[in-house]
Amino acid sequence: MLRTNNCGELRKVHIGQTVTLCGWVQKLRDKGGMAWIDLRDRYGITQLMFDEGSTAAALMKQAQNVGREYVLKATGEVIERVSKNLNIPTGEIEIKVTELELLNASALPPFMIEDETDGGDELRMKYRFLDIRRNPVRKNLVLRHQISQKTRAYLDGKDFIEVETPYLIKSTPEGARDFVVPSRMNPGEFYALPQSPQTFKQLLMVAGLDRYYQIVKCFRDEDLRADRQPEFTQIDCEMSFVEQNDILDTFEGLVKYLYKEVKQIDLVDFPRMTYDDAMKFYGSDKPDLRFEMKFIELNEVVTGANFPIFDSAELVVGIKATGCGEYTRKELDALVDFVRKPQIGAQGLVYVKYNTDGSYKSSVDKYYTQEALKGWSEKFEAQPGDLLLILAGKKDSTRKALNELRLEMGSRLGFRSTDLVAATWIIDFPLLEWDEDSQRYHAMHHPFTSPKLEDLDKIDKDPGTIKASAYDLVINGVEVGGGSIRIHKRDLQSKMFDALGFTKEEAEAQFGFLLGAFDYGAPPHGGIAFGLDRLCSLFGGVDSIRDFIAFPKNSSGRDVMIDSPSVLQNSQLDELSLQLKQK
Repeated sequence: MLRTNNCGELRKVHIGQTVTLCGWVQKLRDKGGMAWIDLRDRYGITQLMFDEGSTAAALMKQAQNVGREYVLKATGEVIERVSKNLNIPTGEIEIKVTELELLNASALPPFMIEDETDGGDELRMKYRFLDIRRNPVRKNLVLRHQISQKTRAYLDGKDFIEVETPYLIKSTPEGARDFVVPSRMNPGEFYALPQSPQTFKQLLMVAGLDRYYQIVKCFRDEDLRADRQPEFTQIDCEMSFVEQNDILDTFEGLVKYLYKEVKQIDLVDFPRMTYDDAMKFYGSDKPDLRFEMKFIELNEVVTGANFPIFDSAELVVGIKATGCGEYTRKELDALVDFVRKPQIGAQGLVYVKYNTDGSYKSSVDKYYTQEALKGWSEKFEAQPGDLLLILAGKKDSTRKALNELRLEMGSRLGFRSTDLVAATWIIDFPLLEWDEDSQRYHAMHHPFTSPKLEDLDKIDKDPGTIKASAYDLVINGVEVGGGSIRIHKRDLQSKMFDALGFTKEEAEAQFGFLLGAFDYGAPPHGGIAFGLDRLCSLFGGVDSIRDFIAFPKNSSGRDVMIDSPSVLQNSQLDELSLQLKQK
């Protein structure tokens, strides 16, 4: 080893020892007669000291000529630091250097290698290998490592075995767009990269492996945002001979274990909420339960007053903002502007201020009496000083808009702190959803999800009302995982394909291997997959998953560091029997 110790481990107990450290130059301070170098590695920073009175002249000159990010090997004695820095673990000692070796020089970095850097996102992504030297990024990758290791430990203790499944598979029409890979040995044919190992893990259940997991790369060719990447990582799991509650209990246990081991947080049992209730009370299938602010429907108490917006609305619904009755006109106008944003889509906002003197002030005073407004406030169980915020319109769009307003109010009132953790299971999703463009049903989760047993008789005559044995885990308004009980019988799987508009020939061509496997004794089974990247961002208290991926893509799906994707040479295209379409 080139070093005896790392740059983060030396303390006062090591005083008097001769040590050798290796690392990068964080900072050089030259006072003429004395010089100090802050030497950094991934474990920490140790100060190197050079004193003109006791340091050889050649060594002194060598130290004064190093630059930022130079790679050094330093040998010397651990001594007590005169001017201590108690902000770092090594701040009570320093190294009086006797030997200094330049292992490699460095060009001037394009941005400061500091916690608070001057580099923008694109620049730091281009030089990601430098960005990773920064403490915040390095800590994020360490956090990811810890979550992965603890996950493996928990699942191993529950008799799960880790099995790798193929990356080169066949394209399927469901879900997002596939990334495809041309086959040189089979001209004109293509592999697809997996969007998930779904069918393979089901086949492993047919194979009798009983409990499987994999921390696995998945690929989806879709438009990107902060919480999406074209390649991402799942904690992918499947179990045989289980019911829905068995899976929920097992993986609720995993999440509790991770929070305890990684964050030292003890979580209470997770509540379970139906999809219908989530949409009714929060307007979202991933509600943020760090705060209450439930939706209250008002149609029955607001119609009949000749206020056309309410009288014609399919849904009138609102939320109560506790203690916000003193909001100014400027603050209320800002909320109106918020809901009118194109991405929110509401036409306007009605408010009612419940004044501390017991009176009401509303934006629709000319239509409603004080007695009527009192009836509204009773529906909300409002108290003096509260503010009621009400939207009206079509059911789905109004609930969606009010969900955004609820989250905005939660943020303004400080209810969405990353220090809070509120987890819930969302259950009883619809099995299918109707797509107006294609005039056919699509699977809300995927085509292998089992209907609720009590709804099986609806699959031929009323498929749109069927509930699925599906579930999502939502933490702080973020969907971190989801899964379902799977279909394990050929006839039911075939009926599901029929409901989704597959012909017999299409179903056989795409999924014949799975249907055939069901003929050989497939056990009842189900599973779940967690987004590891999302889980890491949640633990790290940030929105973007990019910070927890060593080499992420930008919003255009490009790796700007290696300049990928890139064009192929004509010889490569010929080998693959490909011809590019001329623009």
